Amino acid sequence: MANFSELSGIKQWGAVILGGAIVSAALYFTVFKSQDEKNAAAQHSLEEKIRENNELESYRPKLKQIEQQLAELKQQLEIEQRIVPDEKKVDGFIQMLDGEATKAGVELRRYAAKDLKQQQYYTEVPFDMELDGPYYSMLGFFDRVSKLERIVNIGGLTVSTTKTPSGAKVKHTYQYAPNESVVASFTATTYFSHDLTPSAAGAGVKPGTPAAK
Repeated sequence: MANFSELSGIKQWGAVILGGAIVSAALYFTVFKSQDEKNAAAQHSLEEKIRENNELESYRPKLKQIEQQLAELKQQLEIEQRIVPDEKKVDGFIQMLDGEATKAGVELRRYAAKDLKQQQYYTEVPFDMELDGPYYSMLGFFDRVSKLERIVNIGGLTVSTTKTPSGAKVKHTYQYAPNESVVASFTATTYFSHDLTPSAAGAGVKPGTPAAK
């Protein structure tokens, strides 16, 4: 085989071109093609991300609306929890009524927890209560209770004068002040979410326990 230097000029150029073609082909199949495939994969991934971003972008105008709806639902839940709390103690309820009695100018003398009544979605928590005070102050107390945010139902109301307190079926009589004219007994019922258990409710108060002052 003749050396490269012994070849004619045309053959030398042909050999150079052929060698370049072989090297180019080798580079294409070993380097350039691999890089081209990576670039194609990257381009496909980029296009996929752009498509996903465009889809998500369509939700942007609805984002504020969704956030507002969530805020409204949270506020509604807070209101419902105040109306029908999910707490398992009744201490707060007794303190609330005692506070309203003080504001109205009557004496909440006694309360006694009654049996709970389990319903499907809530639990009824009734208390027998006794109070005394001026007649219009008593009316004011019941009016204040009717306007409380928490649901409180008043039933079995019996009223009598301080001169004949037994007419109101109260358990005890007291040394009434000169301005006190009526004595009343009634049942006040509040409500808790249905996960309230009898043992949990009873933990807050004992039947026949006098109201704290």
